[in-house]
Amino acid sequence: MSALVRRLLDLVYPRRCVFCRRIPDRETGFICDDCLAHLPPAPEITGRGEFYKSAVAACAYVGDVREAVIRFKFGGCSFYAEPFGELLADAVRQKLDGAFDLITFVPISRLRRRGRGYDQAELLARAVGNALGVPVLRTAVKVRHTGRQSRLGTPAARRANVQNAYRASRPDRWSGKRLLLIDDILTTGATVSEVSRVLLSAGASAVVCGAFAVTPLKESG
Repeated sequence: MSALVRRLLDLVYPRRCVFCRRIPDRETGFICDDCLAHLPPAPEITGRGEFYKSAVAACAYVGDVREAVIRFKFGGCSFYAEPFGELLADAVRQKLDGAFDLITFVPISRLRRRGRGYDQAELLARAVGNALGVPVLRTAVKVRHTGRQSRLGTPAARRANVQNAYRASRPDRWSGKRLLLIDDILTTGATVSEVSRVLLSAGASAVVCGAFAVTPLKESG
C-alpha cells in the first residue's frame, strides 16, 4: 500500500489505538502514547509447561489488552498483528537475543482457519520476523480439531485437549535448528508445550517461546 493511499484512508477511516480505541495523537502507528506507556507488564512465566527452554511475553492478558486480543482473534482485526508483533519483537530482543535461528508458530486447524479467515499466530509470527529480520517457517500442522483451550478450567484438561493434535511439517527444512515458537496467548503453557514436544521429536535442537500476552497466574488454572 502506497503512502498516499494510506494517508487517504487515514483521512476517511482514522486509525484508532488497538487498545483504547481512541485516535492516537501521532500520525502513524496503531498504539497511542498513553497505552504504550502503561502496558500491563507480563507476569512470571516460569513453570508453565515443559519441553521449551524459556518463554517471553510482551504484556499481561488483562483489561484493554485482553479486549484487543479478542478482537484480533475473533473480531476480524487481523491488522493488529503488526503492532502486536512489534511489541513482542521488543520483548524477544531483550530476553531471547541469540537463542534461536528461525521463527515458527502454533498453527490452528483448517476448520478454524476457514471460519476465522486467517491464522492469528502465523500473522503474529510473520510480524515478529519482519521486525527482527529472521525467517519464518511453518513447522507444524494441526491434524485434529480441538475445542477452545479457554473453555477448559484445569491444566490437565488443557493438556489432554491438545495431546497428539499436532504433526511436524517438512522437518528437512529446519531439523537441527533452534526455533522461536510464537503464539498469541500463553496461559498454562499446554499448547506450546505440546507443539514444542512435536518439534523436538522431529529434530529441532531447541525451542523457545514468545507470546504476545500471558495470563496472570490466578487465571492460569
